Amino acid sequence: MRRTNHSWSVLTMIEWLSGDECHSLDEAGLISGLGRRLQAVGLPVDRLTLHLMTLHPEYLGRSVAWAPGEPIEIHDRQHGAVSLAFLDSALCHSMKTREIIIAGRDGTGASWQCMDIFAGRDLVQLMIVPLCNADGPVSAAVFATKRTSGFSQAERQIIERIMPALRNACELRTLRQAELSLLDTYVGPMTAQRILGGHIRQGEIESIDAALLLCDLRCFTEMSNRLRASNVMQLLSGYFDAVVPAITGKGGEVLKFMGDAVLAFFPGYSAAWATAAAHQAAMEILENLETTQINGMRLSVGMALHYGEVSYGNIGSGRRLDFTLIGPDVNMVSRIQHVCSEEGHELLMSRPFVEAREARIENSIGTRLLKGFENPVELFDGKWNH
Repeated sequence: MRRTNHSWSVLTMIEWLSGDECHSLDEAGLISGLGRRLQAVGLPVDRLTLHLMTLHPEYLGRSVAWAPGEPIEIHDRQHGAVSLAFLDSALCHSMKTREIIIAGRDGTGASWQCMDIFAGRDLVQLMIVPLCNADGPVSAAVFATKRTSGFSQAERQIIERIMPALRNACELRTLRQAELSLLDTYVGPMTAQRILGGHIRQGEIESIDAALLLCDLRCFTEMSNRLRASNVMQLLSGYFDAVVPAITGKGGEVLKFMGDAVLAFFPGYSAAWATAAAHQAAMEILENLETTQINGMRLSVGMALHYGEVSYGNIGSGRRLDFTLIGPDVNMVSRIQHVCSEEGHELLMSRPFVEAREARIENSIGTRLLKGFENPVELFDGKWNH
């Protein structure tokens, strides 16, 4: 292929990486499209991988891998689970030094051959290019070939020419992922979507119907007063690990961690669905805690379930805002939980919750006069098999 054709093909590839078509693709579409285009211009690329570092409480980053005629592979890399092969590899060295590295089969950092996405492929040479963003962790792209002579100097130059455009395309996806994961981590998926949708003004509030769940850890004050701070954090982590997945797994969203209490809501496609999901989550929490011991201690909770209308949106001042739920029904679930604490119940439900649940319940514990409410409220034991 003549040099002019090569130059035209490279410019076309750069335009594609920077254009609308590529912009709309996910990581799998990006790497697949790039791999095919590199082969189309004559580069002997037998394996192409992207190693995208991110900000996530559970994952260090993501590896995306392409090979001709094979499905795209995606590997999420957990914190603390990085292999020794990676730490001793040319890939890791390139990301640390921010330098392009050409790695051969027997060269420095040859442990890349033991890494899951390269092992058993008879690859001869890797060209590793760091993707250095404006700030944050360094990602990398790896171009690998089986050709015994490796990449030629002209082929390396082609890769170097497209790298700024590839870096920008990868950085955009990494920022998107970090934005979504951080918002989801700190405010929950429903609230994250509202923020990304532009609902960020103070006082922008809407009314929604939802099932409410409030879970409180018993005797936490006494335990925290006699335990070391590190043990208290361990206890809370174990407790939340038993509570939060049960809520999110049933379609609920954790709105607040209030010390050792968890406030969650289940916005309903229907009242019956929302209350059923909330009750299933509560029962799963109790089951989880039955098998949970932390430093030899068994944990117990008091939970309240209620259904009603709440105001959902922004409160705060100026540039410091918070998404929250407010209204009489939020106060109601809090008061019901106080009854759990005072009387030793594990799970109590309000009559509105029971009626929305559309289940026949006959285990009323009677009425209680709740602080701030004029009329007595009938409560029901939530631990029933239906």
